[in-house]
Amino acid sequence: MEERNTTISFKNLHSREYPGHKKKVHSVAWNCMGTRLASGSVDQTARIWHIEPHGHSKVKEIELKGHTDSVDQLCWDPKHADLIATASGDKTVRLWDARSGKCSQQVELSGENINITYKPDGAHIAVGNRDDELTILDVRKFKPIHKRKFNYEVNEIAWNTTGEIFFLTTGNGTVEVLTYPSLKPLHTLNAHTAGCYCIAIDPTGSYFAVGSADSLVSLWDLSEMLCVRTFTKLEWPVRTISFNYTGEYIASASEDLFIDISNVHSGRTVHQIPCRAAMNSVEWNPKYNLLAYAGDDKNKYQADEGVFRVFGFESA
Repeated sequence: MEERNTTISFKNLHSREYPGHKKKVHSVAWNCMGTRLASGSVDQTARIWHIEPHGHSKVKEIELKGHTDSVDQLCWDPKHADLIATASGDKTVRLWDARSGKCSQQVELSGENINITYKPDGAHIAVGNRDDELTILDVRKFKPIHKRKFNYEVNEIAWNTTGEIFFLTTGNGTVEVLTYPSLKPLHTLNAHTAGCYCIAIDPTGSYFAVGSADSLVSLWDLSEMLCVRTFTKLEWPVRTISFNYTGEYIASASEDLFIDISNVHSGRTVHQIPCRAAMNSVEWNPKYNLLAYAGDDKNKYQADEGVFRVFGFESA
């Protein structure tokens, strides 16, 4: 009964659009309080937006300027609601204060950075680049403490909720599971028949999910390292996935013209959000059922729209 009610409640919710970037948005991420959203764009900027779950207040935005190439991914400090790290094709990783919009730290690495994630305690940042090199940064000193080059395609990376396990998704369809901080191999999971692109850890720490080029999303029991189910609604390579704050729902998106929201435990789709273009990033708010999403939207002149949207409002 519960599930049906939730399904119905998703049906009556609306998306709001947030224009501002001059080119397409690659990445969206919420801070740990769920009060601010950051967007990173091909226009070389990131922007910070104040988004109220139950309000229509004018969104104040700050522009984070300084990168000289696309801002491919960004992530907030899990322990600090005002600190955010950005990874760019300009080889730098930058740390910003979201209140002032000022860059407080930056480090130049060896390649074009495409993936970035914080360790749950906020002490380290992991960065992956186009040359399949992983760098671990000490946040306080903002210097690399570990570098490793892999001889296979490395895609999204993640720590588990305790920070003791580190995951790499690979172009071979495997998930490499390493212990942390030693980064010694623990398991190789043969997860998919094509490359694994993205990974999400559920907020309860019990599961993780992997999205693949084979169009499937697999759900794994973290303690057993076993696949418990697959989500099969999408038909194109899965580019981005996210668990909601309760761990009850998972959103996944691709080049399909909808975002799928499924019940994690039953595997059933509860809602689909229509979209106009391939999606690059979906992320649930850590406190509310608000889903931010951004993709390759174009206007009628076939130019990038530079928008992202947030689904889950009671009015449009």
